[in-house]
Amino acid sequence: MKSQIFPKSERGIKDAGWLKSNFYFSFSSYSNPMRSAFGTLLAFNDDFVESGKGFGIHPHVNMEIISVLLKGKMNHKDTMGYSTTIEAGGVQIMSAGSGLRHEEYNIGDDEVNFLQIWIQPKQQNITPRYQQRSFKKEHYTNKLQTIVWGEEGLDHCWINQNTKLSLGYFDAAQEIQYHFHPVNKCLFIFLIEGKIRVDGTDLQERDAIGVWETGTVPVHCEAGAYFLIIETPVNQK
Repeated sequence: MKSQIFPKSERGIKDAGWLKSNFYFSFSSYSNPMRSAFGTLLAFNDDFVESGKGFGIHPHVNMEIISVLLKGKMNHKDTMGYSTTIEAGGVQIMSAGSGLRHEEYNIGDDEVNFLQIWIQPKQQNITPRYQQRSFKKEHYTNKLQTIVWGEEGLDHCWINQNTKLSLGYFDAAQEIQYHFHPVNKCLFIFLIEGKIRVDGTDLQERDAIGVWETGTVPVHCEAGAYFLIIETPVNQK
């Protein structure tokens, strides 16, 4: 097994006042040639948005864009005709495909914290699509919950890539074994809260680790551990 640590202390930081972003890969004004992507995971941003502020209408083309809302309330409007609200526990995806435009604002009284994730698509120029689901911690306590997958289903969002995202929340110490296909797949594990140990490596809150060249990864979870696992192709072969 090979691995790479992405410590919280080494993230790229952008402070626009109303928006505070933490970049794990090159994005916006942050450029790090040693951290330009991880497999088909092109962006992973830990964003904080002030109340009443947000992202005005802007375009996307040929990108799988995933938002995982950890705190607060945001709206979503796009040129496909969707106008929705997403709250803590919510997950939304946009398969931008041939092109769309959208906007999102913090419409709550409190600060929003969400994870912005960009995945390279499997197919180019597909018809754009949007989807939203809600996942409450009490529904997946002490287990992993699939929130995004590359296959259609009623219990998760699906995207245009052979990628799987899972949330885990553990209220008691436990060790789990994560199994995935060892050929052309890698894992990116992000610790939202608490403490976990991944194959002997301790992670603190907002640390991440990338893992590849293995089919099984042991994750020791301390009580209160809350984390996200992204399983995605290494490349497009």
